[in-house]
Amino acid sequence: MKIASELISRGPLAGLTILDLTRVLSGPYCTMLAADMGARVIKIEHPTRGDDTRAWGPPFLEGESAYYLSINRNKESVALDYSTPDGRAVLDALIANADVIVENFRPGTLDARGLGYAALAEKHPRLIYVSISGFGHTGPRRQEAGYDAMIQAEGGLMSITGTPDGSPVRLGVAVADITAGMFAFQGLLLALIARGTTGRGQHVDIALLDAVTSLLTYQAGRYFATGESPVRLGNRHATIVPYNTFDTADGVLVLAVGNDDQFHRFCRVAGLAEVATDSRFITNAGRVHHHDALQPLVAGVLRTRSAADWVSKLNDAGVPCGAVRTIGEALTDPQTIARAMVATVAHPTIGPLPVLGVPVKLSESPGSVRSAAPRLGEHTRMVLHEYLGLDDAGIEAMAAAGAIRLLRP
Repeated sequence: MKIASELISRGPLAGLTILDLTRVLSGPYCTMLAADMGARVIKIEHPTRGDDTRAWGPPFLEGESAYYLSINRNKESVALDYSTPDGRAVLDALIANADVIVENFRPGTLDARGLGYAALAEKHPRLIYVSISGFGHTGPRRQEAGYDAMIQAEGGLMSITGTPDGSPVRLGVAVADITAGMFAFQGLLLALIARGTTGRGQHVDIALLDAVTSLLTYQAGRYFATGESPVRLGNRHATIVPYNTFDTADGVLVLAVGNDDQFHRFCRVAGLAEVATDSRFITNAGRVHHHDALQPLVAGVLRTRSAADWVSKLNDAGVPCGAVRTIGEALTDPQTIARAMVATVAHPTIGPLPVLGVPVKLSESPGSVRSAAPRLGEHTRMVLHEYLGLDDAGIEAMAAAGAIRLLRP
């Protein structure tokens, strides 16, 4: 019963220990998702520089990067140089007590140090080993480095993002990294389920390129069906009309008419009765075919009222739409607040720190935001006490030798 109560109070992954050897975004995003759900995540960072994103800014809050703070909550930071003998002994002890390792080095990097999956699986058969890389651990490009923007380009996503007469554009967030982190978390959970049956861990191999390729979905379907690569259409949808951005009297509106019934309701609200009965526009297929004729009719009427007026009237009629809002407007929306998608945690130097909430809502064992992203080496002393049984003198000697870094008051 104690275990069951811990799962309810701390999340469904309570009792799971993850050793986080990642940096930047894809790996830290994966481990943050696990930490939100109750896993203990011990983040290993280089003693002098830490995670790369600690230096990414501005903005900085009391010396802490806003970027770093956004994706490392609920974790413990151990500042450790495992290229030293003492540092390696610490890492080996942590590995022996971990359920999962997550890493996002280039393939072969950790193998050369005796820290690859094959070597560790022999000693620790229950260990789940999650690898995230640009191109994966197999294939002719496995050794190439991969960064988000280049993977958006190489994966075809950038070719369909932007206006028809403009240059290819990357998404406003690092979607390759974030999606890879999501898939890595999914793979981690699946490997946990499998281990519950087999008693053995396994290697989870995630590639940023695979993640972006999987996002192509219906665009890939169009290519498979026609042999022609889809092109940039701006905000227009290739197979649904009207589904686009439109100027209103005071802002920009997204109209997302998904079926014929919604189109007829839109026409009724917009006063376009003749358009609704026009044989060219009765079906979605017809509207797609006659897009150039329909577009100015819809655009003309939407310019006659404010965005807020249209959103109110169209929502009342059950027509999907929304105003294009700023990040600030989105994060202060009453619905966002009601869904607890903005949380506040206490940071020891910053004070109250707003962060994003947990998007997966579980009724019986929900995740939570419990602590802010750790300062570099904040938990080194505590973890070395716990896992190696070292006293303060031994820990201070390791710090003096440069194997670890301690956070001083």
